[in-house]
Amino acid sequence: MTAVPQIDEDAARILENMKKANLPPFEALSPAEGRARMRAMREAMKQEVPEMAEVKSISADGPHGAIPARLYRSKGAGAGPAPVLVFFHGGGWVVGDLETHDNQARFFADAMSGVVVSVDYRLAPEHKFPAAADDSFAATQWIAKNAASLNIDASRLAVAGDSAGGNLAAVVALMAAEKGSPKISAQVLIYPTVDLRMNYDSYKRVGSGYTLTTGSMEWFRDHYLNSKSEVEDWRASPLLAKNHAAAPPAYVVTAGLDPLCDEGETYANALRKAGVETQFRCCSGQMHGFIGAKGIIRQAGEVIDEIGAFLKAKLA
Repeated sequence: MTAVPQIDEDAARILENMKKANLPPFEALSPAEGRARMRAMREAMKQEVPEMAEVKSISADGPHGAIPARLYRSKGAGAGPAPVLVFFHGGGWVVGDLETHDNQARFFADAMSGVVVSVDYRLAPEHKFPAAADDSFAATQWIAKNAASLNIDASRLAVAGDSAGGNLAAVVALMAAEKGSPKISAQVLIYPTVDLRMNYDSYKRVGSGYTLTTGSMEWFRDHYLNSKSEVEDWRASPLLAKNHAAAPPAYVVTAGLDPLCDEGETYANALRKAGVETQFRCCSGQMHGFIGAKGIIRQAGEVIDEIGAFLKAKLA
């Protein structure tokens, strides 16, 4: 088994505060309680976030009704049609929303000097697999088709997400490649879950004691899927897609103290093997969720800047 890396000093302070708070794990909560817990955790962070030129609520057409979304136009985006990042929030397909990831949407819009559209896809267990994937793809299609009214450039479109949102970004990128539209120029996968078989060494190595546990991942997975057999469906486990060769250039980042770290690296390697240009970074001393702690965890700022540079290059 690979050695457990030493925790980053900024991450260690967050972990110590979490231990003092003595919060129950997600698997001890109902979905409603889990959602309230995630919102409370986010509100407690009290971060400074970049000011936007525009923030507005929009609504995309979906196969099962309207899909709420929020558009963020950075001050660096300029007046004309800007590059756009379609963002899918994390939270295990069960928790998380536009509010819990408002900070990340602003960070990415600012870093890429463009527009971010954050998608509020339907959550499980009220809406089981593949509802989240269907909504995410439908919203991306709608955003591309309505580029003129949104003042964005559909020829410069990327997708991104963290954790379960990284899963959805990977799935949307593969769906778009399979269908031939919309054209997606880049994908950013932030500690993504890409293989719900959950049989990686990292689940044993760092599956307890940090921000995400193996038990919580099982809770998320079991709420999301209709049955365990669906782990073999590539829309749930994009690593299992038959062909990754048509996927767009990727930036994949993992955290060493995260049970998802091994599958994230495996996905980056699968993309490279298929000939997809892939930039991979493992932040060995970080825990799951660290990107959302920009201003508190110094390395989060470095990675967001790196993602911004990647997006600027791919959406130039």
